[in-house]
Amino acid sequence: MQAARRPTLSEARLESVLETAPDGIIVMDEDSRILVFNKACEQLFGYGAAEVIGENVRILMPHQHHDNHDLYVQRYRATSERRIIGIGREVEGRRKDGSLFPLDLSVGEAMTPNGRQFIGVIRDLSARRETERRLAAVQADLIRMTRVSALDEMGSALAHELNQPLTAIMLYLQALEREVERLQAAAGDAQGRAGELLGKSAREAQRAGSIIQRVRQLVEKRAPERRRCDLNQVVDEALELAMLGRHRSIHLDRQDTEALPPVMVDPVQIQQIVLNLTRNAIEACASATRPRVTVRTWLDGETACFSVADNGPGIPPERMRTLFNAFRSETGNGMGIGLTISRTITQNHLGEFLVDPGGEGRGARFTVRLPIAAAEMAANRDSAAAIPRAAAAEADKT
Repeated sequence: MQAARRPTLSEARLESVLETAPDGIIVMDEDSRILVFNKACEQLFGYGAAEVIGENVRILMPHQHHDNHDLYVQRYRATSERRIIGIGREVEGRRKDGSLFPLDLSVGEAMTPNGRQFIGVIRDLSARRETERRLAAVQADLIRMTRVSALDEMGSALAHELNQPLTAIMLYLQALEREVERLQAAAGDAQGRAGELLGKSAREAQRAGSIIQRVRQLVEKRAPERRRCDLNQVVDEALELAMLGRHRSIHLDRQDTEALPPVMVDPVQIQQIVLNLTRNAIEACASATRPRVTVRTWLDGETACFSVADNGPGIPPERMRTLFNAFRSETGNGMGIGLTISRTITQNHLGEFLVDPGGEGRGARFTVRLPIAAAEMAANRDSAAAIPRAAAAEADKT
């Protein structure tokens, strides 16, 4: 009886690598039949090696790619045009139980004495996707909490500002009631006056309702929603909230460029940036003799821009090093994450967040640049996936 051949040193090393590799490794022949299926693949797909050796690799693919795989291989053999080989991509795999999971697939090829073979290296992305999903949920809640925190600090001013138009409505309606009484007695002499009072009442009611609606949009929990917006209008609506109760103590210098091209943004998130920056500017220039906040919008090529500047003392150099560190508030008010969140939102919109610290008699200026030409592309991005990447970048920098 002939003794079994002992594996060579190279074969033993290769087998050791295949069995201990943390990533799945599959080797296929030119006809996509599986030749090698390592232990990591068995754990990933739920098949034993003996079950898949000799089978077409499409057994591991979702049904929508199942029938097309052989055509892809034939096209490559005929044209040598690489669409995944040597490049790698994220795809879905199908386990033995039929469930799908995300994976990173890298494919290489090698010429052997037995013909051309393809080597696939597979890494399970399920844990990473779940981490991204959870981080996105936490980040979304954090963004919402900054809105709630900002409105909490503005509570008394908000109540006062809403009380003014509502009180005016009552006074106008009382006057209208008296005019109607006179109308009954004077056969229509007060019709013009009554109509004027009624119009004023409607405008004040509309203003009060508009303020309440914008407050609700800021605090409600909802998914990001990007749409074509007028940047001037987005900024002006946010300024109305930011300046509640500040009309007499702070001078607002609003400079705008008319007919800005629309930008594809989530208006509530952009308004949150304006609100954060304006409130910071108000605090920064509070000690100035004539405190002034300047808000400007303009067009720079294919970029729509807005800036918020103050006439305070500027940002000292030592503060610049920790300017975007979360949970560090110089004033003791709020959560200390307004600038961090503002920059993250800007980056998620493919924009730039710039800081001019000022000093030497100049106040600080914060500028947000939003791309016009890339707006449609930004709208197609998955915001939920973008937030974790921006948050990770913040963590690396801090």
